[in-house]
Amino acid sequence: MSDEQLETQIPPGFKPAGFDSRYLTGSGPYYLKKEAASWIVGLPVAEQHINYIDIAHGGVLTTLADVALSLQVYLSEQPNPNVTTTSLTVNFMAAAKLGDWLEARATIDRLGRRTAHVHGSILCGQQVLATATGVFGIYRGNQAHRAAGSELK
Repeated sequence: MSDEQLETQIPPGFKPAGFDSRYLTGSGPYYLKKEAASWIVGLPVAEQHINYIDIAHGGVLTTLADVALSLQVYLSEQPNPNVTTTSLTVNFMAAAKLGDWLEARATIDRLGRRTAHVHGSILCGQQVLATATGVFGIYRGNQAHRAAGSELK
């Protein structure tokens, strides 16, 4: 599937994420859409995401879950804190295929002074492909690293 074909399947309202990370740039492309008080992270499954049995690699879904869950914490306050993954559990329920449009949604369960507990899911249409829970360290002192562009505020 070409980049042009992937671009035509991006649903309305999603914009390129613009993450400031070499890893995320290489593992994407990621898209964002604001919905109520949270952000949806979208990912079109491309050739680079496919494993030897022609489905999206589990690491792709795990990275998508990590991005969606940690992004909710990052955008939860101003100025944006640095956020690191302390624990992440992903439960796989179904596979994603080349050309699928994935959406990851997350909810903060508890936002403390030093950690946040978050849960979420990855969907392809109405089908749940994976669920995830995570604990994230919050570092409010040093704002040197940015997870997303300032246009998300």
